[in-house]
Amino acid sequence: MLVLSRKAGEVLFIGKDISVEILSVEGDRVRIGITAPKETRIFRKELMDATIETNKSAINAPDVRLFFAAAAAQQKAPEETAQGEVPGES
Repeated sequence: MLVLSRKAGEVLFIGKDISVEILSVEGDRVRIGITAPKETRIFRKELMDATIETNKSAINAPDVRLFFAAAAAQQKAPEETAQGEVPGES
């Protein structure tokens, strides 16, 4: 890991097309601005970690198709009516 000290207003470059600017430092919070091509995806680590955990949980979740198949099997077939007759009307 590269560790750098930067002041507000200073910029660092990652490769040829990504720059990171320190916008402000207020207490223990640092605001940064990132300039990168549109196709470059940028994620906060905590959101990436949460997505990974959600995906892991989904892998171990029961198959919802089984739930729908069981529910469909429990439903009764609709009563057949004479042509033109509306069910529930006499």
